[in-house]
Amino acid sequence: MTFNRNAAAALSALWLFSSFACAEVDLGSMDILARDNPNSPVPKGFVVGAATLGGQARYKDQDNSTYFIPGGLYFGDNLMYLGDRARYYFHLDDNVALYGYGRYRFGNLDPDDAGSLHGMHKRKGELEAGVGGTIITPYALFSARFASDVTGRSNGQELLLWADFPIVRDNLLVMPGMGVMIRSDKMANYYFGGVSSDEATPQREAWDTGTTVSPMAAVITSYRFSPHWMGLFAANYELYDKDIADSPIVQHKGEFYVIAGVGYTW
Repeated sequence: MTFNRNAAAALSALWLFSSFACAEVDLGSMDILARDNPNSPVPKGFVVGAATLGGQARYKDQDNSTYFIPGGLYFGDNLMYLGDRARYYFHLDDNVALYGYGRYRFGNLDPDDAGSLHGMHKRKGELEAGVGGTIITPYALFSARFASDVTGRSNGQELLLWADFPIVRDNLLVMPGMGVMIRSDKMANYYFGGVSSDEATPQREAWDTGTTVSPMAAVITSYRFSPHWMGLFAANYELYDKDIADSPIVQHKGEFYVIAGVGYTW
């Protein structure tokens, strides 16, 4: 893959456009399915366009949000770029894919968001890095991915174990998937409901989530309308670990997000 200054500038612009993509929405291993032909539902190269992202707010008294996001994706021979996260494959063949992983996780709690959160510490963003691998079979893509905070913000880690089941019919991709997300106590406490002793009040008890294990399921669809236009729809649900769901600041038993968009490729 040739990666020059123009491509780097374009990716930087797409990152700026994707600054609201802070939900736990992941497009799985669909980049492995990218093909350089005018009918492929996952095209090689840049896809620019816009998407609508909507879902449930994590914390109590926060409102559910819907965002309109201009931006884009990039599916290269070795690189997948999704605005707030990227994969770079250092090994890829018909059976096994191994990659490095990076993500900027946006902050998700501001004590000014709601009265019930006053006294909490603001959860700021962090840069995460890790590695992953995928076993490629005719019927499924079995993946494992480990990532850790490298900025000293949460000092936490997460491990995703996942299986995608892609169905490709000409210019249509339908890919259900399922798996489990394991988060360390530091990651879960910082971003998923922990309340430290100095954040506790008579109405908000101190809460330690500990290490958490949350099952997840998703479906991703992509449709190539023409050689230059494609549509994308993805839905993701995470059933929170009990120690996240029972946190005094978390308002749901799980988290549901959907994203729908249209893009142009060349």
